Amino acid sequence: MRLGVLDIGSNAAQLQVVDALAGAPPLPIRSVKIPTRLGQEASIERSIGQQGIDRIVAAVQQAIEAARGMDVDQLYPFVTAVIRDADNREEVLRQVAETTGMYLRFLSGEQEARLTYFAVRSWYGWQAGRLLNIDIGGGSMELAFGRDAIPDLAVSLPLGAGRVSTSFLRPDPPSQAQVKDLRRYVRQQVREVANRVQWDGTPRRVVATSKTFKQLARLGGAACGRKGPFVRRTVSRSAIATAIRRLATVDAQDRSQFRGIKPARAWQILGGAVVAYETMRCLGIERADVSPWALREGIMLGYLSSIRMPEGELVLQPLTFDRSDGTATVTSLVPKG
Repeated sequence: MRLGVLDIGSNAAQLQVVDALAGAPPLPIRSVKIPTRLGQEASIERSIGQQGIDRIVAAVQQAIEAARGMDVDQLYPFVTAVIRDADNREEVLRQVAETTGMYLRFLSGEQEARLTYFAVRSWYGWQAGRLLNIDIGGGSMELAFGRDAIPDLAVSLPLGAGRVSTSFLRPDPPSQAQVKDLRRYVRQQVREVANRVQWDGTPRRVVATSKTFKQLARLGGAACGRKGPFVRRTVSRSAIATAIRRLATVDAQDRSQFRGIKPARAWQILGGAVVAYETMRCLGIERADVSPWALREGIMLGYLSSIRMPEGELVLQPLTFDRSDGTATVTSLVPKG
């Protein structure tokens, strides 16, 4: 079965397509990215204007046509925080449904955190031990922590790179006082989560997901995306501190000239870097691995895990324990015939 996930975010709508096979990793066979540019134009009150709605509608239409052209059997479309938390969310979803015939769903921040953690856990495996994942999106930041497939802790905070840039760092470039105010705000938001994580114990592995961390890693010298998903990439707190000093002195146009910084995201990379640094500092993290898998892969893996093994493949029969008489008598299932 060919499976597609359509993620409509603050900067782009991204369609990722895989051939869904039980036991196979959801490595994309094709990706389509369509700009939406919602975060930069959103007001502080978080409403989406008509031009933004029109771009969402056009992106969904284009994605549907692309999915049809790639023979996608099942398409899972969803919106992230910039639309989910918009004051006029229902109006946005209504216009998309009336024009395209598709009613977009949205996940809660906690659901996003759990699914992203599930993808990261699947990528790094059980040997990763106690794992902490940090994901900085455009509208929110998700944190998840645990040792099993389902995290013990999953939270969403209003610390998306686009959201904090709109609220704290305008005009561009911001003043030192504005950056300082943002640092203080991030620490206030993260403090309670940091206390919980530290109470549960130091994570054995810290993983960062999202475009913000990928760009910061690339800015710090990590391998480019063309090297593929199996090259290890890391990002350090000290490198992010250096990046903040460089990014804060220039405007978005000049930031887009830095290694790894995409022009469409240059306006929010400073805000994302401040969130990343202060979050890592509050949590006592010096370095994190950058995962190639995140929310979209978590959705795909959730589907793949529900695919049953072919009939007749599992030929073993279980033994049952009869405890009705207070003992644990083994009852064997004898094949008929």
